[in-house]
Amino acid sequence: MNERILFVCTGNIARSQIAEGLARALAAPGVEVASAGSSLNPKGIHPFAVQVLSEKGIDASGQRPKRIGDVPGEFDYVITLCDDAARNCPVLPARRERIHWSIPDPAVAGTDPQTQLAFFREIRDDIEGRLREWLAAHQLLRENR
Repeated sequence: MNERILFVCTGNIARSQIAEGLARALAAPGVEVASAGSSLNPKGIHPFAVQVLSEKGIDASGQRPKRIGDVPGEFDYVITLCDDAARNCPVLPARRERIHWSIPDPAVAGTDPQTQLAFFREIRDDIEGRLREWLAAHQLLRENR
């Protein structure tokens, strides 16, 4: 298939990492998936992002935060996941389509770990629903997923 999808968020620590992990699991073979942040200093992946993906059987322990400049080449689809990234990456081109999904940042869900984890799960499920629908509409959804 050779389609390339890039998920962009400001810090590349939660939403875009969750989207990358889910898309790798859901997309048809041959679809290349990456994520990156618009921040110049990406931090480590949020531990809850790794945990909520693990709950879906997805190992994100090998994913790392990247800046936009760290992901070479052109992408067929660029999907921004936060309003800040959509505003600050206006020159990031997509060969086919640029999409924006305004998704709240789960990393700012307060200080209570259980509340944070519950919010990360909500965000994961929201992203998964959007991805399934979008991948199916573009005939990029892996069969039997």
